[in-house]
Amino acid sequence: QKEEPFVGVNIGTDVSSLLSPSDLVSFLKLQKITHIRLYDADAQILRALAKTDIQVIVGVPNNQLLAVGSSNATAASWVGRNVAAYYPETLITAIAVGDEVLTTVPTSVPLLVPAMESLYSALVAANLHDVVKISSPSSASIVLDPFPPSQAYFNQSFTPVLTQMLQFLSKTQSPLMMNLYPYYVYMENKGVVPLENTLFKPLTPSKEMVDPNTLLHYTNVLDAMIDSVYFSMKNLNVTDVVVLVSETGWPSKGDSSLEPSATVDNADSFNSNLIKHIFERGGTPLHPEITSSAYIYELFNEDLRSNPVSEANWGLFYGNTTPVYLLHVSGSGSFLANDTTNRTYCISADGIDTKTLQTALDWACGPGRANCSEIQPGERCYQPNNVKNHASYAFDSYYQMEGKSSVSCDFKGVAMITTTDPSTSYLLIP
Repeated sequence: QKEEPFVGVNIGTDVSSLLSPSDLVSFLKLQKITHIRLYDADAQILRALAKTDIQVIVGVPNNQLLAVGSSNATAASWVGRNVAAYYPETLITAIAVGDEVLTTVPTSVPLLVPAMESLYSALVAANLHDVVKISSPSSASIVLDPFPPSQAYFNQSFTPVLTQMLQFLSKTQSPLMMNLYPYYVYMENKGVVPLENTLFKPLTPSKEMVDPNTLLHYTNVLDAMIDSVYFSMKNLNVTDVVVLVSETGWPSKGDSSLEPSATVDNADSFNSNLIKHIFERGGTPLHPEITSSAYIYELFNEDLRSNPVSEANWGLFYGNTTPVYLLHVSGSGSFLANDTTNRTYCISADGIDTKTLQTALDWACGPGRANCSEIQPGERCYQPNNVKNHASYAFDSYYQMEGKSSVSCDFKGVAMITTTDPSTSYLLIP
């Protein structure tokens, strides 16, 4: 591995209030996000990323595969328009060719590897083949019998195309992109896979999963999924291709009867512990020397997605950049400034009527026992003298006092968590 393992984010765009490209890039920089994956090659976003250090994977959407895979000229035009036009000002590091093509668009499967090869030829012609890798994200369902990992193998109906693809990845030193979701493993194996194993929680030795053939001990489901891919590749005599986790994550909300494990606490645990796990660089039991990088699905809740409920609730943030929950990633560097250990505050939400805010303010300063002395007449934070500012002060006092737990910043829906210090918006009187 030439570079250190990293955690990136996927950016879906089914969001009703999506940030402008320039605001999106400012937000990525604020959150110290260094790697992103787009599902297309949005020209405005790629332009906005110029001269930043943010590395980006661009995507060939499934509906463009047939054209790219059946014509070298179309592939060359695609690379010219979507990669060469921006590089090196914009750090495009890879092209994801389609998404879960093998399992979702069977008609395009015969053209998948030809599309990858045509795009590679175009990169060679543009002298970009050493800096831009090509792969195609696959669903975990292409691996059969994934546990124990040593018994795993690729679905044989995909063997011809996977053999070709892996030879291509080996030749071009590109990773195998895999979308791996311990959440679905847990949902499909309730009662068999303990929840703590999917959330990277510390386990007693008796709770560790043991592969009886290798005697390797697995403390979390994601490592087992990654190793099942390595064993499946080994069955096809490929041992020099690294797994890149192109999607993983956990929904923060779901249908309460159908998806009870889709909760804020579980999503927080999964993503916080995932980040720590990757930054600890421990690899997997089979390959302790290789730590797979991973892209969290996803940056924003895609509120325009249809059912199930969880489909719209995979984001770390709402479309307006308010955190859905606050990650616990202290000690993992500066990645994702949205962290309970430092800068988070509770303020009054926009668009709430004064009477409702006043009721919440009265509760915070009364039964809630927030420290409201500074917003009394003549005190330091009395100005500006309006309910919204006073409520923000009181809400934040209560939120800090309660240990910054997400439930302590609700006040019946009139408050929200922010990473912007509200005191900077007050006119402080010395």
